[in-house]
Amino acid sequence: MIKELLSNPVFLTIIISSLGVQLLKIAVFFLKSGKVHPLDIVATGGMPSSHSSLMSGLTTIIFLTEGLTTVFFVTLALTMIIIVDAMGVRRTTGEEGKLLHLILKKTKLKVREPHYSLGHTPEQVAVGVVLGVVIAFLTYTL
Repeated sequence: MIKELLSNPVFLTIIISSLGVQLLKIAVFFLKSGKVHPLDIVATGGMPSSHSSLMSGLTTIIFLTEGLTTVFFVTLALTMIIIVDAMGVRRTTGEEGKLLHLILKKTKLKVREPHYSLGHTPEQVAVGVVLGVVIAFLTYTL
């Protein structure tokens, strides 16, 4: 069963394009800050976008293995929703969270500071998409 999983291009694409790209993101965090926190493995935002990588990789590998099927089109639609959300809604709410954090700090209000995540820039999403597509092609050809 494990051998089947490790030889399944869809499974490999999912694992490598999500976990592998998240580990790459941790390496980028480390290069920028010189430190790593264990919670960075689940951090959102930053370069590259692991959500975009996972979904673009999944969409690509489904296309390569199944063609233009209903599953491909459903995956494509979900990929577009996730990418738009990463750059739009999550980015906007992250910016608002950052501003709220500054307001709380300056006013010295005694309230628990809310957690916020910045979401992704278009560049972070683009790199994630490219990585996902490349990973899908590699797992398909190997």
